[in-house]
Amino acid sequence: IFCERSAPIRQNELFCLMCKSLVYRFQIVTYHQNTQTLDKTMSERKHLVSAEVDKLIAASKGSRNEARDRCLLLLMFRHGLRVSEACGLRLSQVDVESRVLHVARLKKGLPTTHPLRMDEIRAIKGWLTERVKMKPATDAFFVSERRTPLSRKTAWLAIRSYGEKAKLSIAAHPHMLRHACGFALADQGADTRLIQDYLGHRNIQHTVIYTATNPARFEKLWR
Repeated sequence: IFCERSAPIRQNELFCLMCKSLVYRFQIVTYHQNTQTLDKTMSERKHLVSAEVDKLIAASKGSRNEARDRCLLLLMFRHGLRVSEACGLRLSQVDVESRVLHVARLKKGLPTTHPLRMDEIRAIKGWLTERVKMKPATDAFFVSERRTPLSRKTAWLAIRSYGEKAKLSIAAHPHMLRHACGFALADQGADTRLIQDYLGHRNIQHTVIYTATNPARFEKLWR
């Protein structure tokens, strides 16, 4: 009788041990997968933090196109401009007297009008002073040394070069400044809807990435 009863007990114990072993192995595999995903995300960071943007702008000092590139970098960051939006800016979109920037968004984005801060006004006036001397036959706000509208390639190469000069830990490219704008606004406590309007997103899912993991939105909790 003892043997007849103990056999199923041992089988149950063996089954439990097998289940625990499988669960443990699953946890190990899941841990490694999550770690690899996190490592991949960190190694493929697609935005610059504000301190890196400051270094990028500072790296333009003393360059042959300092006034233009400083203005370009500052406006792209502060207003979340895509490189094509920045290169496509017209003089009529930059209203220094009213201190506003009329942003025409691409990719079916919503057009917006942004206020210009004083350091932006100074950068704009500095560039416009240099631009007048060049006498370009175009209404493009940003122009090349050949007095033609600034190309995406020239802007891209300039930003990559300044990133290297600033010794940033990642290779900088233009779209990082747009993402930097979104994350910087989230760091200031701006809500998702406000950032959506500011960046001209039609789909709020494109904006959630900036606020979903930001601790600033939890600051008012437990008070």
